[in-house]
Amino acid sequence: MAEKSFRLAATEIKPRAKGYGYCYASDRITVDGWPVGYMYREPGDRSGDSGWRFFAGDESQDYADTAENFEIYDVNTIANYDPGIIPLLDAPAASAFARNAVTGAFEAVQFEEPGE
Repeated sequence: MAEKSFRLAATEIKPRAKGYGYCYASDRITVDGWPVGYMYREPGDRSGDSGWRFFAGDESQDYADTAENFEIYDVNTIANYDPGIIPLLDAPAASAFARNAVTGAFEAVQFEEPGE
């Protein structure tokens, strides 16, 4: 497997959203440089898991089903890729947000359990 080339260097990551724990994010954000288009929060899998999952929003099901297309990051890292997520980070589990294609603002959407 080829090593990933991230859009931001480690030296570019600044403290924007510290203390949230870790999350999962799609390579479409961290490698391809797309903004977060869809995010949801589920109960964390274990200690330190924020429950946040971040997607560009255009990932196919095959892409999403391929573990190599995702990595675990500190939520702060994803906040550096897309600061627009920061106001939503305190939303409770079972929350989901999608970016409005026209306005660019996040809007609450129906949370669906993963795998449904």
